[in-house]
Amino acid sequence: MVGFRASDVPPTATVKFIGAGTAACIADLFTFPLDTAKVRLQIQGETKSPVNTGHGPVKYRGVFGTISTMVRVEGPRSLYSGLVAGLQRQMSFASVRIGLYDSVKQFYTKGSDHVGIGSRLMAGCTTGAMAVALAQPTDVVKVRFQAQVSTGASKRYHGTINAYRTIAKEEGFRGLWKGTGPNITRNAIVNCTELVTYDLIKDALLKSLLMNDDLPCHFTSAFGAGFCTTVIASPVDVVKTRYMNSAPGQYSSALNCAVAMLTKEGPKAFYKGFMPSFLRLGSWNVVMFVTYEQLKRAMMAARHNWVTPL
Repeated sequence: MVGFRASDVPPTATVKFIGAGTAACIADLFTFPLDTAKVRLQIQGETKSPVNTGHGPVKYRGVFGTISTMVRVEGPRSLYSGLVAGLQRQMSFASVRIGLYDSVKQFYTKGSDHVGIGSRLMAGCTTGAMAVALAQPTDVVKVRFQAQVSTGASKRYHGTINAYRTIAKEEGFRGLWKGTGPNITRNAIVNCTELVTYDLIKDALLKSLLMNDDLPCHFTSAFGAGFCTTVIASPVDVVKTRYMNSAPGQYSSALNCAVAMLTKEGPKAFYKGFMPSFLRLGSWNVVMFVTYEQLKRAMMAARHNWVTPL
């Protein structure tokens, strides 16, 4: 009898769903400081903010300058401020947007072996929108914690549960879904670019026989997807972060936030935090996709051993 290989059997929807959420949480643990630095750089330059930094308008300079300043002023733990909400977000968000991507893609192709770019884009948009609708409150709390300076008595939020309660009390339950519009736009772009680019690069490498379906192939595909995603999604990401972190009434809409940024800070404002965004998304993609691919195989092997009699 030929030995069983996990890669020979397509993973089930449940395996993809659980594997995606777990892999995303592992990736977040490694890359969360870069995400926090990205948020601090993106909100820098606002004239009004619910977070009082107590410093001048230019506080952070570059990725590692931001990280070193935060460690010096607020301590190392500040780099992981909002991690609990971040892990909650990834477990719900990534499970849907990544774990269901293949299933939704198959739905749009109606069982056909040929998968066109249109079906991939539609699947990316669909799972991205579904994920935002489910996980938006966790994203709002994560961003608020990352933007909050962790020193002094001016802290607005003193724990994850306290943050959910405070936002709901001060801004209503709608406050927990603040920025849903730009977030859906961002994640439609991110999902389409990230998953579709990863899909296309991986397919091209395998079909051209340049690589096998193993670690180097997954690494290359993930890194390429991270770069393409950062370039395309950065402007929407900055607007989303600014709007979600804004005080009630500061901006009338996400579009008003974007216009205010353009008029007050110029076009370059839309690429604030680009380097930490790329470092974070590139490294996050590598860790997440490599872990996801290995988890799928491990779970399918465990499932095979479980259902196969000795």
